[in-house]
Amino acid sequence: MDKWKFWEVFARQQRGVSHRHVGSVQASDAEMALSHARDIFTRRGDFVSLWVVASENLMTSGDVPQGPWFETAEDKRYRHATFYEVPEGVKHL
Repeated sequence: MDKWKFWEVFARQQRGVSHRHVGSVQASDAEMALSHARDIFTRRGDFVSLWVVASENLMTSGDVPQGPWFETAEDKRYRHATFYEVPEGVKHL
């Protein structure tokens, strides 16, 4: 049997919204991880989509200095969602 590893689980509750992290499972492969995720996390609510990602494949900013890493240049305000106007009739943005 393959070595079991950790998988991060992301779920989406309805179409048009983003997936969010809901937890982790242990499994030997992606198919088993998806099955475990379905059994564990979908009983808590209605979901339309699940993603599983091997934890070892995630990258993190870790211990980098927060200032330069997370600061946004003042001349690039278009990168902020508040720069844009929300069109009328848009429910999920």
